[in-house]
Amino acid sequence: MEPPVLSNTEELVELYRELSRHPGLNAACLGPNVTTQYGGKYCSLYTEWSQRDLARAENIKFCRQYLIFHDGASVVYSGPAGTCSEIKDELLSQESPSGALRAVLRKVPGKEKEKQFLEVWDQDHKVKSIDLTALDKHGSVYDDDQFGCLAWSHSETRLLYVAEKKRPKAESFFQSKAPELGASKEHMGCPEKDDAPLKGEQFVYHEDWGEALSSRSVPVLCVLDLEGSSLSVLEGVPEHLSPGQAFWSPGDTGVVFVGWWHEPFRLGLRHCTNRRSALFYLDLAGGSCELLSEDTKAVFSPRLSPDCCFIVYLENDTLGPHQQCSRLRMYDWYTEYTSTVLEAVPRQAWGAFPGIYCSALPGLCWAADSRRLVLSTAQRSQQDVFVVDTVTGATTSLTADGPQGSWSVLTINWDLLVARFSTPSCPPTLKVAILPSAGREAQMRWVSLQDAPPVPGISWGIRTLQPPPEQEHPQYEGLDFDAILLRPSERLATQKHPLVVMPHGGPHSVFTAKWMLYPAALCRMGFAVLLVNYRGSLGFGQDSVASLPGNVGTQDVRDVQLCVERVLQEESLDAGRVALVGGSHGGFLACHLLGQFPDTYHACVVRNPVVNIASMATITDIPDWCLTETGLPYTPNTLPDPAQWTEMLHKSPMRYVDRVRAPVLLMLGENDRRVPPKQGLEFYRALKVRGIPTRLLWYPGNNHALTGVEAEADGFMNMALWLLKHLRC
Repeated sequence: MEPPVLSNTEELVELYRELSRHPGLNAACLGPNVTTQYGGKYCSLYTEWSQRDLARAENIKFCRQYLIFHDGASVVYSGPAGTCSEIKDELLSQESPSGALRAVLRKVPGKEKEKQFLEVWDQDHKVKSIDLTALDKHGSVYDDDQFGCLAWSHSETRLLYVAEKKRPKAESFFQSKAPELGASKEHMGCPEKDDAPLKGEQFVYHEDWGEALSSRSVPVLCVLDLEGSSLSVLEGVPEHLSPGQAFWSPGDTGVVFVGWWHEPFRLGLRHCTNRRSALFYLDLAGGSCELLSEDTKAVFSPRLSPDCCFIVYLENDTLGPHQQCSRLRMYDWYTEYTSTVLEAVPRQAWGAFPGIYCSALPGLCWAADSRRLVLSTAQRSQQDVFVVDTVTGATTSLTADGPQGSWSVLTINWDLLVARFSTPSCPPTLKVAILPSAGREAQMRWVSLQDAPPVPGISWGIRTLQPPPEQEHPQYEGLDFDAILLRPSERLATQKHPLVVMPHGGPHSVFTAKWMLYPAALCRMGFAVLLVNYRGSLGFGQDSVASLPGNVGTQDVRDVQLCVERVLQEESLDAGRVALVGGSHGGFLACHLLGQFPDTYHACVVRNPVVNIASMATITDIPDWCLTETGLPYTPNTLPDPAQWTEMLHKSPMRYVDRVRAPVLLMLGENDRRVPPKQGLEFYRALKVRGIPTRLLWYPGNNHALTGVEAEADGFMNMALWLLKHLRC
């Protein structure tokens, strides 16, 4: 007897509408402590959330505010302060160090083009509003999390941010203006203005930083003096560097920033923590630029301690896997000594610190003692919060006694810690706690500020698998991996649910046990969903990451297949109704599995899949990925030789396209720079000519992630209907 599966189109629409209403928690900011007349303390907590608005086809942002009463050791009372309100057109915002002021970068529609304003607010009203576009000192301000920043000086008199360098105007060789009194200024002996348009420069190619950063080319550091309302673009940054992630140095004497090398050309930077970069100090008085870290590594996410003595940052090796287990380094501002607080962890072991796997530290991560800091990191298939002693390197889990799931630090201020928590069946909730004194961190108790009730009908668990001896990596033996299995929680003993298998992309990323819209919706429809963290995933130690390059298409494919076979054997699932869903490298694996194990799978949905590494290498923003993951050396100044092209093709799903039998739905983003849509088109045409049922969805204005609200909703509906049709549900 087959179990009932939700299949009516209108019911699917309502299901997606219901689940997509659950908001995501993006940011939090704690106000200053206020002491009451009775000696107690309280502070305000400002939080930013995002939610899909299907009617407007956009993601909206809104704020929730809370009051937290505490005694310095524990939270006494907490609760909401007013109702939610939508945040309109804010690109960046940042509280001043004292909490008395707030800076906001806002976009405002104009008659000809969108304008950007930098505003300053106090507790009562807007203090300043400066039209940055009208000042015309630079291009658009960066609001991304790669380069972008909005940093107050310690004196709260200046604001630092990153913007696109102003580009000279250009015009055609044949464009001319009416002559003045019958002669040009040049003929009259008058020099042309410095900002005169450059002839023939209209169509010069300007490199950008790739996927999701296509409007970022030449970043510059900018300072707004609030007292004089003057704006300056800082000079002194070396020409071969692109600056970002900047903040004020101790004493406001200069600016500390991360500089990325962009010679000989720019590679894609989004989700790539292996790009050559270093920490620099720009002295505003002397104009000199000083190197603070090694210049042969990849450096990111610097954070200044409250006492302004130390800067911690994350460090990776250059090239190699785009995501790795990072080192935590610390620079002493006054002794100029750099120490390694935490090394990369070769193997994850329960009860020990798993290593650092994140693209950024929290914006505020230091404890009040300027000795400890907090961070969140993957620990196998969940995410936990740890406190790190920067002197001893000791680490303590702050969520070991909490519920299993995914924890993320949002901010910490004077030891009041704010975090986000979710599970595959529970949307994001807000947690707060007081960080205990050093040595007592394990005694910390979390308090829920806002609870989201679990979504009914979803049960989940994590299982660990060991590859058989013949599939062990000869250099990295003994590695295991995980999978998260979601399944409908209600079923009859005779029911067997269909299975949807979802390997993650990257390949060096990880599924953690958090709220995910698509898996939750599929589970509510009546599908079991298997999320596979094959060897090479983050959170399992650097050895696991290092084991995959050179083995894509074999090791990762076999891990997924082993997991599928084991789950079908041990769980009450329908082996005759198994489908694949995956994006990017997850799509690469899905296409591989279709060809290598055609008898296992009966339908497939892929988003922007890698299908031919060889043909992708010349069109992607990350050509180094194509060689590195194939196991080949990458150098920017040489082309692969014929044997290397052959090896890239050999490890690609196209090698097995003749064996594919299952129907395939492809979803492609028109603006995808990471895995350009020609990859999906190549697979589409290969399947069509072989008579395989194939459908292609093309999403204009969307890039690699396909996260546009309209594309995401349409993608879910088409995916759901495709699976229902071809799994005979």
